[in-house]
Amino acid sequence: MKNVPEIFGSMVFNDNVMREKLPKDVYKKLIKTIKNGERLDLELANVVAHAMKEWAIEKGATHFTHWFQPMTGITAEKHTSFITQGDGGSIRMEFTGKELAQGEPDASSFPSGGLRTTFEARGYTAWDPTSYAFIKDNTLCIPTVFCSYGGEALDKKTPLLRSMEVLEKEAKRILKLFGHNDVGRVYTTVGAEQEYFLIDRELYLQRQDLRYCKRTLFGACPPKGQELEDHYFGAIKPRVSKFMEELDSELWKLGIMAKTEHNEVAPGQYELAPEFSITNIAADQNQLMMELMKVIAEKHNLTCILHEKPFAGVNGSGKHNNWSIATDTGMNLLEPGNTPWKNKQFLLFLVAFIKAVDEYQDLIRVTTASASNDHRLGASEAPPAIISIFLGEELTEMLEAFGNSKYKAKDREDMEFGVHYLAKLTKDLTDRNRTSPLAFTGNKFEFRMVGSSLSISGPNIILNTVVAEALSQFADTLEKSSDFEKDLDELIKDAFAKHKRIIYNGNNYSDEWVKEAEKRGLYNLKSMPEVMPRFITKKSVELLTKHKVFTEVEIHSRYEIVLEEYIKVLNIEALTLIDMINKNIIPDSIEYSGALSKVAERKKNLKIKFDVEKDLIDKINGLTKSLSDKLKKFEGYIAEGKKISDVQKSAKFYRDKVLNYMDGEMRPIIDELEKTVSKKYWKLPTYGDMLYSLL
Repeated sequence: MKNVPEIFGSMVFNDNVMREKLPKDVYKKLIKTIKNGERLDLELANVVAHAMKEWAIEKGATHFTHWFQPMTGITAEKHTSFITQGDGGSIRMEFTGKELAQGEPDASSFPSGGLRTTFEARGYTAWDPTSYAFIKDNTLCIPTVFCSYGGEALDKKTPLLRSMEVLEKEAKRILKLFGHNDVGRVYTTVGAEQEYFLIDRELYLQRQDLRYCKRTLFGACPPKGQELEDHYFGAIKPRVSKFMEELDSELWKLGIMAKTEHNEVAPGQYELAPEFSITNIAADQNQLMMELMKVIAEKHNLTCILHEKPFAGVNGSGKHNNWSIATDTGMNLLEPGNTPWKNKQFLLFLVAFIKAVDEYQDLIRVTTASASNDHRLGASEAPPAIISIFLGEELTEMLEAFGNSKYKAKDREDMEFGVHYLAKLTKDLTDRNRTSPLAFTGNKFEFRMVGSSLSISGPNIILNTVVAEALSQFADTLEKSSDFEKDLDELIKDAFAKHKRIIYNGNNYSDEWVKEAEKRGLYNLKSMPEVMPRFITKKSVELLTKHKVFTEVEIHSRYEIVLEEYIKVLNIEALTLIDMINKNIIPDSIEYSGALSKVAERKKNLKIKFDVEKDLIDKINGLTKSLSDKLKKFEGYIAEGKKISDVQKSAKFYRDKVLNYMDGEMRPIIDELEKTVSKKYWKLPTYGDMLYSLL
């Protein structure tokens, strides 16, 4: 690997490159345009496009693409070469300001939820100049938004940018009240910790369910899982280390601050955490990170699995979304400081977050719902489906006692190790809580419910918007105040008192918390068919349209899109399971039963007892017959589900009939067959094969 500072950002048209490649006056105009959110002048765009093209060609690029994030959850790109026909059969390399600023890809095959009719196939992409262009696969990639012919957002980025503007507007109103008139920009920042599995690619290719569904639809747990806790933070194996080394290098070239990597809890599971970035850039970079993980894994004869629960019985994968608010003057608005009980600005932003989460807990839960994440939320290692906030005992006590002059802050406690030459460490105000969906961890909130395969745009759209709404209400009150300090104190105290039910500092995995949450009136929305109707309630629609983050049409289109995707995913899983039962499981079981019968017959002829073989034959034949009978019923459910046109009813049917029958009735039989049939005849890779292939 080259020197890291030398390669970092080398494939990014970043600020340093723009300073070097653009005329000074053009650079200043571009930065001013970006900062003020003005329309890009075509003459300016032409100069920028020319410089961008020249730089890209120097780096070996031959094509450009508008790189966007449709509602598929992955990125999309249409490559166009720089080649333009010249005189006498020659060519020249061109890239215009118009091509930079706007593209017109066919939108007909992207999910739209009814936003456009089939004959209105055109979609538009528009450059997002706040996110740097970069080179990937010899192609200049221009981050863009994506909208329909009618102007509605067809992507995940457009509403994210809208939500960031809304939060900036309302936060600046609050900061002005505290005398911060020098603040030009307020933005949310995110650091997205990405969990993933790696398995040997040859084993992956033998599992049809992994190839089509990205999760195993059956599989008996091996004798050893994660119970010894010996994989977590263990020494990284050489093959995985080589993968991580190349991944780091490619991410650094793209300006992505890949920082921390380690073995996760489950065998075969790992994590990569970047440093914080402005939210829309963090969302772009996380999409790139997921793509590169999969591409680079293949080069090492591995497969990267981003599904939230690819293997039952061991931990699934999340994507911890570390969210904070910062200003261009260097303030972190969620930084408590050394005396947080006196830091009223911090406390106001803190209670705004608490109020926002309490009032819109269902809407926040919507952002974590998917067919894949439903398998993880509420399992033993993930947060439950109940939204709550962990503050830690000291911050909670501080807010409980706010305004009470008798409150005495606790002294910072030093930790003693019992070894005289080890330095003393000072405890933080808060500890991490691995069971909390939303944990305050010093100067940020860690949103742990987000699934590993999900775009972080959705969760951050809603976090930005609900916090902006709380800040807006606070600003409305305080801007009218005749006694700011008095009214500020009352506001902080009252907001916490009204919304402290959302605070829980205990074990979120416990049954006691589920009961307690119900008493508090908190939602427990366990699956997507329960969750998604909360997205289209009057309250949710009024909030999102008030702040112009979504139009009502866009809200309903997304509701349709995600439920349709849920149904399609479950249908693919069902058809895959049927195919594997017919082509693998039943034939393998019958073949083994037949081999046992031959052994039994030989023993019978030799007048040798064959009780063991007989018992095994009876067991296998019984399980196979039971599976065959259930398969007929299962196929009937699928046929019935296809007749339901209403997406909400169809999603519920697929959850209650198809998914529950597949997991509850059919999987136990298949897993028992796997444990019974000889390895020689059970040709599919087992959990033990896959999870321990790299260890």
